[in-house]
Amino acid sequence: MAVTPPVCDFGWKAPGFVLSGTDGKNWSLDDIRGPKGTLIMFICNHCPYVLAIMDRLLRDAAALQAAGIGVAAISANDADAYPDDSFINMLRMSREKHFSFPYLYDETQEVARAYGAACTPDFFGFNAQDELQYRGRLDASGRNPGPTDARRELFEAMMLVAETGQGPREQVASMGCSIKWKV
Repeated sequence: MAVTPPVCDFGWKAPGFVLSGTDGKNWSLDDIRGPKGTLIMFICNHCPYVLAIMDRLLRDAAALQAAGIGVAAISANDADAYPDDSFINMLRMSREKHFSFPYLYDETQEVARAYGAACTPDFFGFNAQDELQYRGRLDASGRNPGPTDARRELFEAMMLVAETGQGPREQVASMGCSIKWKV
């Protein structure tokens, strides 16, 4: 079932965390933070909404990293109920797709709950002071990729954050599969 997260709560502070990555390291918010901002993305391996944007997400994440924005992806889905989202499959996906950013496993789901993550994908764009400035979508894609010339909403918003510290006031919420919470 498709879920849409709430609109951006401007100024909300990023909760800290330490999570294991597919690269064998433990990552904290301090490790990920970029000098011009930070993008935390809740994704998973099996969601058709994530898979529909994967190539665009990888393109934009690499460009944002080059612009001084720290980027990380977190998977928080219940891997017992959804084996495609297991840590082994996260490792496989991050290697096959050559992720330029850490892919982190939130096995306890505590980080997803602290962030209020609602769906995959769910994007949290913070300025250099860890204040939320963007909680919108990547672009006009849904369960299927949008047009090749779709406006790069996440990329444009995060570049604005990098330049001014402020996100756009008009944002279209992301849409995706609900986080698969443990019972």
